[in-house]
Amino acid sequence: MIPANQDQALAQIKAQTLIESLDWLREFHGKIMVVKFGGNAMVDAGLQQAFAQDMAYLRFVGIRPVVVHGGGPQITARLAEMGIQSEFRHGFRYTDEQTISVVRDVLRNQVSASLAAMIESAGANAVVLSGEDDDLFKAEKVTAKTPAGEVDLGLVGEVRTVNPRAVLAALERGSIPVISTVAPTVFGELLNVNADLAAASLAVALGAEKIMVLTDVAGLYADWPNLDSLVSEITSSELRELLPRLESGMIPKMQACLAAVDGGVPKAHVIDGRQPHSILLEIFTKAGVGTQVTR
Repeated sequence: MIPANQDQALAQIKAQTLIESLDWLREFHGKIMVVKFGGNAMVDAGLQQAFAQDMAYLRFVGIRPVVVHGGGPQITARLAEMGIQSEFRHGFRYTDEQTISVVRDVLRNQVSASLAAMIESAGANAVVLSGEDDDLFKAEKVTAKTPAGEVDLGLVGEVRTVNPRAVLAALERGSIPVISTVAPTVFGELLNVNADLAAASLAVALGAEKIMVLTDVAGLYADWPNLDSLVSEITSSELRELLPRLESGMIPKMQACLAAVDGGVPKAHVIDGRQPHSILLEIFTKAGVGTQVTR
């Protein structure tokens, strides 16, 4: 049994937390927020559930979340089950015809479907989309640029154009779009595209209020692995100067933040997805979490 005075103290803390969120609820009501779901949150059941609850919460307080995701661990696992060894070239998954078929299936029918089901279990409607649906994304094939020259990555590309009508239609119906990142070229060839950069392109096209990128670290470290170099806020010009010196795994995430802010999104955030309910902490508390990128 909880003593009455302790119960009252807990109630006061809860009330204060709700009041603290009022300014943000007012500011963000009706606004679109793009969330790039990834990192450890994608493979930890507890973190998946917490993320789904966060999305449902945002929906019911009047914010319009849009979820974009990749699925590297799940794709690698499926390929291994099929006896296909994953090949990486300069940090990119080499993607041939067989691999792109697996990527497409795993992202939409496994990752998207599972996440949408969890969001619906949390009480909100969700709709599964991919870059193929209603001309959402059009991509262009890319290669890896190295000092020794260009490296062929197979069917790998970057989003070049976005038509957000399917996403906007889902939002108007009150649903949360859950979007996987494969995209056709203008000639119909399907490509595996980077989910961080696709999320940034979509955020710009939607006129989103902010983009949040989940990762497996506390935020941006200016001098990794020096833990004292964690940056809580950085401008786009400062980030552009720092970008070449960053740890390789963080580069695409910070490129996505930079692209979003350069494209007109007011704020971009890199958030520690290992922390349950990190999305709510970022939006509704004064302290926030992770690193914020502004113009």
